[in-house]
Amino acid sequence: MRDSASEVADISDAVHLCIDMQNIFAPGGLWATPWMARVLPTIASIVSRHQARTIFTRFITPEDPEDRPGQWQSYFRHWREATRKHLPPSGLELVPALSRFVPPAAVIDKPAYSAFSNPGLASLLIEKNVGTVVITGAETDVCVLSTVLSAVDLGFRVVIIEDALCSSSDVGHDALMTMYRTRFHGQVDLMTAEELAEFWRE
Repeated sequence: MRDSASEVADISDAVHLCIDMQNIFAPGGLWATPWMARVLPTIASIVSRHQARTIFTRFITPEDPEDRPGQWQSYFRHWREATRKHLPPSGLELVPALSRFVPPAAVIDKPAYSAFSNPGLASLLIEKNVGTVVITGAETDVCVLSTVLSAVDLGFRVVIIEDALCSSSDVGHDALMTMYRTRFHGQVDLMTAEELAEFWRE
């Protein structure tokens, strides 16, 4: 816990944006993130408290590499097994521990790393007068990173739940947590799930 509750403003007008907690990233999945299982109970606890204020994102791969522009084609030629032509449909579904919250939680699909690569997300948040985005999910140094930067650019306050993120790279995770703490003061807050329960009361 923090030494002083005054360090972080209370959270209001918020949405919980849970990034890419899908079977493809779960243990045994094609892009397995080894410690997803460790953070899953924490994320499920957050969702359970804020079901109607949670939006899950899903990274949706193309049917064929050629369906995406530019360097994405090279990427998905390398990861052809991840294209929808080869990947079982269940691979792109939310993990069962979270899918049970839909509805009232919502799901938004995206074609790229950032949640905001689906333009409907920003429109939805602005329409609902959301000022703060609470972020959990996978991976700290890829899709979470891209989403955080997009949210900052759009003017949202970002709250990252540090014990509710996972990555397949410990080095990448640690580097990004350091960057968030040292480079985005005033736009990004880091807190634990326990602190979130204290600061976000609907």
